[in-house]
Amino acid sequence: MAVTEAARTEVVCAEAAAAADTTGGTAAAGRAAQELGLKRGEFELAVHLGIVRTAAEQSGGRPRVRREEIDRLRSESGFPDAVRERVRTVGTAEGARLLGISPVRFTRLARAGCITPVTFYLNRYRAVVWLYLAQEVLDFAARAPQLLAGNSPVWMRARLDAGTDWRARNWRAQRIERLLSRTEDPWRRAAVLAGVLDPVQLAEVVDDPYERAYLARIRPEPVFGLPGSVAAREAMTQLMQADDPDEILWRRINLIMELDGARASRQAPRPGDDHWSVPLPFADPGTESLLDPAPGLLARLGLRRRVTGRRATGNGVPTKTVE
Repeated sequence: MAVTEAARTEVVCAEAAAAADTTGGTAAAGRAAQELGLKRGEFELAVHLGIVRTAAEQSGGRPRVRREEIDRLRSESGFPDAVRERVRTVGTAEGARLLGISPVRFTRLARAGCITPVTFYLNRYRAVVWLYLAQEVLDFAARAPQLLAGNSPVWMRARLDAGTDWRARNWRAQRIERLLSRTEDPWRRAAVLAGVLDPVQLAEVVDDPYERAYLARIRPEPVFGLPGSVAAREAMTQLMQADDPDEILWRRINLIMELDGARASRQAPRPGDDHWSVPLPFADPGTESLLDPAPGLLARLGLRRRVTGRRATGNGVPTKTVE
């Protein structure tokens, strides 16, 4: 009797979970991934690339997938292999095999900015391992076959000799472009750009602490939430932050322009407003002088004062990178 009762309880719980995952004509990310035959990482990448369109929750929860979207993808020719092929990623070794070159040459191409990674993971040594879309690797081979053999061009040798590594920067740029393409809301667009600046840089551009809190609240996150491990979250944070002076300046200018449009459309929530739930953030040590409004574009960009304590790493990643 006890066994029967336990089995009945499991069935009821499973049915309740399934109903919770498919409410209001939408499905949770995990349920949608299962129905589309995608692994967790594949589904997350499919959402990021726009292959799977999500619907934002009105309550501010994680994005869900409409039933019509799941049915659309399942009805496509070649499902599910066709969907999986569009999100297939390769590392350095497999990418080199696709191009018929050595892993060393593939790494040089990636470091020089010829091939842009689409995602990454941390290996057991906490080193960043870059992954590339297989289709983009093949497209590069068709677009620039001259770079696959012979001597590297002068511009490429100059970049590599200077020790620059464009992988993190290109990954950031591509990620930002895709996130911006998914929203027209000026505040959410500003939140995407704000995530590229460290707290000191952000405080210089956005002097209102309530605006910074609002930008942090609406900043887009992966469909399954932030990585579970502390090391992965730290790596994600470091990789997202611009670290080259010209990249920082470019992102600051873009953020200022987006903020001008956002402020013209509506004010950020403040204490006393309806649905206010954003706490006032604590100021970072040493940034008190940055919180005063500064008129003029040069002052807003922080070009009239120098910020000390900026990290001096090459690609903004505290962990090492697997070549």
